Amino acid sequence: MTKAAVWMVDANAVMEAGLQRWRGWLSADEMARHQRFVRAQRQRQFIVGRVLLRMALGRLLGVAPQEIRLEERVGNAPRLIAPAVKGATPGFSISHSGRWVACAVSAQTALGLDIEMMDPARDLHALAAQAFDSVEMAQWERLQGLPDGQRVAGFYRLWSEKEARFKLAVAGGGHCIALPHAELSMVLCSEQPLDRAPPIELVTLE
Repeated sequence: MTKAAVWMVDANAVMEAGLQRWRGWLSADEMARHQRFVRAQRQRQFIVGRVLLRMALGRLLGVAPQEIRLEERVGNAPRLIAPAVKGATPGFSISHSGRWVACAVSAQTALGLDIEMMDPARDLHALAAQAFDSVEMAQWERLQGLPDGQRVAGFYRLWSEKEARFKLAVAGGGHCIALPHAELSMVLCSEQPLDRAPPIELVTLE
């Protein structure tokens, strides 16, 4: 059976004391990347994402989150370097948008996760022209006759899937599913098809 778990946290609800404590969980290269972010919100998102990932991987691997060691890779997701894992390395992916930070983990398959705040005030046509390829643009054009809410949701579904496939980075783009959320467009792509769509586990970091 091919399964995945999705964890999510409201980064704005995380207390500063927790952020200070969790900095000690990060490796030197993670801290170096954290310090390169200019905006305080992005620094917060980075710490919360790495802590959330360690918690999810810790449960998956049966170790304390502090025992998880990650190595930064320029332009790519981090690499799990400890603990040593027999067999295939777990698949995982992190995404953030607005106040939300999410991660997905699986023991059986590589993953790509993307979340996007759905903002109808943005110039969706300009974004589509900038980001979409010809196939995606054709799909976007087919949405133009829909009511505004459905059209906006359709745009963000296309965008999220594009980003999730890019993170997954496998031939053929893998297998993608949309996950329901009131504020977000969420798409999870996997190299192997999942047996079912994973529920979203809302986590409180304290």
